[in-house]
Amino acid sequence: MLKALGPLFGQMYAGVSARNLKVLAYIGGVFVLMVAVFSSLFHVIMDHEGQSYSWVTSVYWTLTTMTTLGFGDITFESDTGRIFSVVVLLSGSTFLLVVLPFVFVQFAFLPWMDSRQARRTPRSLAEDISDHMVLTEYGPVEQALVVRAKQAGIPYVLLVDDVPRAAALHDEGVNVMVGDLDDPATYTKARVHQAVLIAATRNDRSNTNIVFTVRERAPDATIVATANAPAAVDIIELAGATEVVQLGEVLGAAMAARTLGPDGRSHIIGEFAGLQIAEASVAGTDLVGKRLADAQLRARLGVGLIGVWNRGDFEIATGDTMLTESSVVILAATVEQLEAYDREFAFEADGGRPMVIIGGGRVGRAVGRAFQSEGLTYSIIEQLPERVKPGANYVVGDAADRKILEQAGLDDAAAVVITTHDDDVNVYLTLYCRRLRPDIRIVARAKLDRNVSTLYRAGADAVLSYAATCSAAIWNQFRGEETLLIADGLNVFRLPVPSKLAGVTLADSHLHQDTGCNVVAVELRGRIEGNPDARKPLPEGGELLMIGTDEAESRFLAKYPTASARRRSRT
Repeated sequence: MLKALGPLFGQMYAGVSARNLKVLAYIGGVFVLMVAVFSSLFHVIMDHEGQSYSWVTSVYWTLTTMTTLGFGDITFESDTGRIFSVVVLLSGSTFLLVVLPFVFVQFAFLPWMDSRQARRTPRSLAEDISDHMVLTEYGPVEQALVVRAKQAGIPYVLLVDDVPRAAALHDEGVNVMVGDLDDPATYTKARVHQAVLIAATRNDRSNTNIVFTVRERAPDATIVATANAPAAVDIIELAGATEVVQLGEVLGAAMAARTLGPDGRSHIIGEFAGLQIAEASVAGTDLVGKRLADAQLRARLGVGLIGVWNRGDFEIATGDTMLTESSVVILAATVEQLEAYDREFAFEADGGRPMVIIGGGRVGRAVGRAFQSEGLTYSIIEQLPERVKPGANYVVGDAADRKILEQAGLDDAAAVVITTHDDDVNVYLTLYCRRLRPDIRIVARAKLDRNVSTLYRAGADAVLSYAATCSAAIWNQFRGEETLLIADGLNVFRLPVPSKLAGVTLADSHLHQDTGCNVVAVELRGRIEGNPDARKPLPEGGELLMIGTDEAESRFLAKYPTASARRRSRT
């Protein structure tokens, strides 16, 4: 038992500071002095009564009385002795039951617990860690970044300046390091000079300080910072940020891109490996009711089909995919090929139909600016009058009120974009708008990834997760053309051709069946072949441009780990 308790007391001793040890030693000395004084007075009073006891007995009596045990085998006969017994009893009980436990807890136990908690949260990274990602905050966006880093096999560390919070995150499985975010030594210990990315995602002032401090320690590091206010962008760039991302603008532009397209025209949502990734609504075109094989888009126009959205359900493009009024095709093509697509299918839509935006925050205003750049009319429903900004058509009120929706023009609107930061409100309004206008296009925002599927079930045509969209914007800053987010959880990504697949045809590889990934294009020595021939062997040393969910990409990397290793070496 003593052997088992030895390490525990050793750890407690190590966790107690020299100052606290002095306090404990002082209290222990006081206790010994009290026992010595009371034992001496015991002898004096007993001699006065004519009784004689040994010093061992006097110490025995003192301790049994102070601890309130009081066996009663040794007693005083005089009033003086009994009064002395009461004094010893009260002094001992006060000291042993109040003072000593308080001092022990305050100066021994709590410091030991703090020291134990601190040991769970390191103050520096191991020297063998490099090519890692450094995070300075831990919210939905950063959690999505951690998921992406784990899938890509990239180590990460979260800097936390509060020990209890760091310990709590450590217990949740997060890789944390304790350090003040305004201390240059923190970033040296985090080895920022060997990191692939430092993400400053706090408020604008904190981000400026973080970027400036990191840049002094790592002149060549890739630092991506977020900015809430437009005016902060220039300041953070002057501090040394490699790239400054306005997450509200990113999400707003993405939501607007998902909303546009009622005229059959393609709308670019991203660029990947020299190809334009675009969306186009099928409604109103002669593609409605056709199978993709019958449409022959690649043969006639050269555009590649990645997949088809049908009210939130994504389907990988196959020849048997049927196009309906609610279908939105995802295209991969050059600018010239998209222009050819537009000439074939674009038509004049009723430009007078307005767009309704629910929520006048940063995201809602960004959506409005995107609509304005397209020459579209829109109105913003905002519940708080103080958030109304000049230069836009606002309707102040609760969007759950039918009269407010009518005033904003919902009855004639082509689409409604729901941008509030409360998922419960967004689900409620999606259900409400779908019941009022079954034919309207609804694009909704999800703060948490777990509510994406709920919003689709509520009736949204497209849902964009704040965490997924904004984490992709940060991720793409250092991954370059490694990943492009198409929709929540659905990415276009590129990977080296695994050694197992070199010389194997796509038809024989069964990639989609085994992993859920679909090959969009094959690149070899800078030349991209879109929608590659399934009967053509995959080239050794080439790269695959694929589309799939996060889970599908993970399955691919698990089945072909050499591709993951080669990607890490390239980045």
